[in-house]
Amino acid sequence: MLIVAKDGCSGKSQEGSYLTRPVHNMITTVSRADALLSYPDVCVLIPTLNEEESIESVIREFQALGFENILVADGHSTDATVAKSEKAGARIFLQSGSGKGQALKEVFEVIDEKYILLIDGDGTYLPEEASLLLTPVLKGRADHVVGNRFGHLKGGALKRLNMFGNKMINRFFVLIYRVQLTDILSGYRAFTAEGIRSLELSTPGFEIESEITIESVKKGMRIMEVPITYMPRPAGTKTKLNPLRDGLKIVLTIFRMAKTENPMFLFGLIGSVFGAVGFLIGLYVARDWFAWRIEHIPLTILTAILIIVGIQLFIIGMLGDVMASMHREMMREIYRKNK
Repeated sequence: MLIVAKDGCSGKSQEGSYLTRPVHNMITTVSRADALLSYPDVCVLIPTLNEEESIESVIREFQALGFENILVADGHSTDATVAKSEKAGARIFLQSGSGKGQALKEVFEVIDEKYILLIDGDGTYLPEEASLLLTPVLKGRADHVVGNRFGHLKGGALKRLNMFGNKMINRFFVLIYRVQLTDILSGYRAFTAEGIRSLELSTPGFEIESEITIESVKKGMRIMEVPITYMPRPAGTKTKLNPLRDGLKIVLTIFRMAKTENPMFLFGLIGSVFGAVGFLIGLYVARDWFAWRIEHIPLTILTAILIIVGIQLFIIGMLGDVMASMHREMMREIYRKNK
């Protein structure tokens, strides 16, 4: 795939996959003056996969607000998404692999603007609320701003199963990472390009939003949430998100990354399971011994092993928690000095 350089988000001409064309929870009103602003240092990044019904209107709304640098990262759409994006004046980045996470990892490396505004191309987010997310970043008050969909959630935007899954995942995140965020799965975000490139991202799919949030926490970035509007998908369009499959992947990602951020939770939880099983087996062995003098030698040995392993895992969690705390402080200091 050939890169053709024109006006828009910066990129380097090379053989590859780049096609181009010309305060916390604060509710802010977007004034008409916002539409007259220019954002030369902001790249509006829109990951897409078969979004022909909505992508053109999303791009044109951003252009009407003064955004000129619009980049569509396409995941090999089989409909007219790419053609409509080019027609509307956006540049196209064709990812080499598959999955939203893979697309974002690739495209982050070719954006030269200082700030990135990330938004889904399905028409569920309002371009007119861009200033809510960008203002804290542009003014240096935050490194990463997350749009909280639950601030102004419209009826029908989330099904009951999706709503339940989102709430559980967010509570799971708060429990493990001890950071009070309400919507870690939001697809509407703003951050500095320097900050996003410092993150170690590895997930290829929809779990990328949770990984970006977790990595931002680990790197000590200043994270802010602002309430935004979340709309139902346009009629005739289908979501690519599978609530059960992708929800499980997100939970496993949060759990996997907990071993370095909150080892006390991870090892303490596993140790508690071992200890609890050992304790229950021990109760059974003790009851039979005291009631009928029945010996269960193998179960007695198993009880001892399970309880000892549980205690050891708990101790490992405590030591890991101390090391993780030191590592967090060191990374935050490094991040502050490099700014």
